[in-house]
Amino acid sequence: MEIDLSGARILYQNDWFMLSEAVVNTWIVMAVITAVCIFLTRGLKVHATTRRQIVAEWIVTKVNGLVSTNMGPKFRLSFYAPLAASVLGISTLSSLLGLVTMFSPTADLSTLIGWAAMVLVLITYWKIKTNGLGGYLLGYFKPLPPLMPINVISEVMTPLSMAFRHFGNVASGSIISMLVYSALGAASAALFGLIPGVVGQILSGVPLLQIGLPAVLSIYFDLFSSCIQAFIFCMLMMINISVAAEG
Repeated sequence: MEIDLSGARILYQNDWFMLSEAVVNTWIVMAVITAVCIFLTRGLKVHATTRRQIVAEWIVTKVNGLVSTNMGPKFRLSFYAPLAASVLGISTLSSLLGLVTMFSPTADLSTLIGWAAMVLVLITYWKIKTNGLGGYLLGYFKPLPPLMPINVISEVMTPLSMAFRHFGNVASGSIISMLVYSALGAASAALFGLIPGVVGQILSGVPLLQIGLPAVLSIYFDLFSSCIQAFIFCMLMMINISVAAEG
């Protein structure tokens, strides 16, 4: 199997098609989220009588409140609430795949570039809807016409910076964990190799120092940091779209 620049394995490739580990794992995450949504929303009633419906209503309430707080009341009942919940859920679960030794799609830059493209399209849509096509194009020449190239770059870099930030934090966490794991293995062999005799030979071959600390780092980077980065990406997406809608 080949490996692309993002670290994801290429599972299949020909002249017209490429299937990477990141794509497969993304579909697994989406399947899990779909199954959870079907489970929570099955047999809904006007008044919640089951724990499943109570959890579902709690999630909807929290997401609507998050969208209303960051985007304004007019977006509360729009499709941006499901969009925010989808981005937050997919990003979090994708990053958490590292806890079960699976490749995290959010550690693949192409995944986050796709998300950035989606955000750019939404930002452009709202700017055109708010200011009209002429006003949108004219905005690139403000405050001075020579600044047009800089304004274009700034427009594109807004979602791209979100993608690179998310990717950098997830990828750096994986790299740091791997480096610490390797360093502890080498340190274990060197330390216990100082013990003379057969005992030293046996213990030097057992990476005892790799027990404990790598697991703690994995929990931090794959659990805590992943949830934070997913939340930040979702927040920045909502804020940038709401600013575009305000003109």
